[in-house]
Amino acid sequence: MTKHVAVLMGGWSAEREVSLVSGAACSTALREAGYQVTAIDVQRDVGALLTRLFPRPDVVFNALHGRYGEDGCIQGLLNILDIPYTHSGLLASALAMDKPAAKRLFWAAEIPVAEDAVVTLEELKEGDPLERPYVVKPPNEGSSVGVFIIREQGDINAVIERWPFGDEAMVERFIPGRELTVAVMGDRPLAVTEITTEHGFYDYDAKYVAGGSRHLLPAPLDAEVYDEALRLSARACAVLGCRGVARADFRYDGDNLFLLEVNTQPGMTPTSLVPEQAAHVGISFAELCTWMVESAECDR
Repeated sequence: MTKHVAVLMGGWSAEREVSLVSGAACSTALREAGYQVTAIDVQRDVGALLTRLFPRPDVVFNALHGRYGEDGCIQGLLNILDIPYTHSGLLASALAMDKPAAKRLFWAAEIPVAEDAVVTLEELKEGDPLERPYVVKPPNEGSSVGVFIIREQGDINAVIERWPFGDEAMVERFIPGRELTVAVMGDRPLAVTEITTEHGFYDYDAKYVAGGSRHLLPAPLDAEVYDEALRLSARACAVLGCRGVARADFRYDGDNLFLLEVNTQPGMTPTSLVPEQAAHVGISFAELCTWMVESAECDR
């Protein structure tokens, strides 16, 4: 019997549009691979979603990005429904999305991370919590949403005035150097990509707008650094308890690697890094999506 896969996409986070593109691409690939596919544009109506999930699909392909889709919320609902789903489970998803909590775990596991602090907006107004330059970011958003670099002449008040992410912010020492990323498929790190961009850093547009960045694959690194990036990526995903596909992002300052974060719902758009790395090691997009469906599970 043909396996029925429900693809969840859209949602109502800041990453809705990217999620729709990811979901459409994955739906097409899964249909081509022979699955029965139902694409569901998730709205903020749990009753409507439950209706769309009846009759019960065999697997949910979670193509949601951002809050509620990758922070453990939808994972908890699917656990209750006992429907296997792609990507990480509730706890790993929640931990990865909570950047301060994830960094505490990475630090304890001796994975190098940048110095950081979580401060209120009032504290941020009173003075710099770290020496400039530093990065200001929401504690629980993805895809570089709301990320600002405060340089020597930067105006922190301008950031605070248009800050829609609650009363707290995470500040992190800015690490100059190169942007690297590693896709992890199960417990297998696939490759290291170096990302270059004219945007100043790998922001939302650099990630998702065509021509916003260049991907150097494999990254032109010394073998020791390349292998260490692979090792740290697998280690970071294991520390969080990730499963399925994830992606670890780094900065390399020429001497040391620093883990920025683990993304448990990496983009699956035509410009996304995970499909590109999979292709680099001989795994087609359809094969990648099929592996994700066949590896799907829920928390027991």
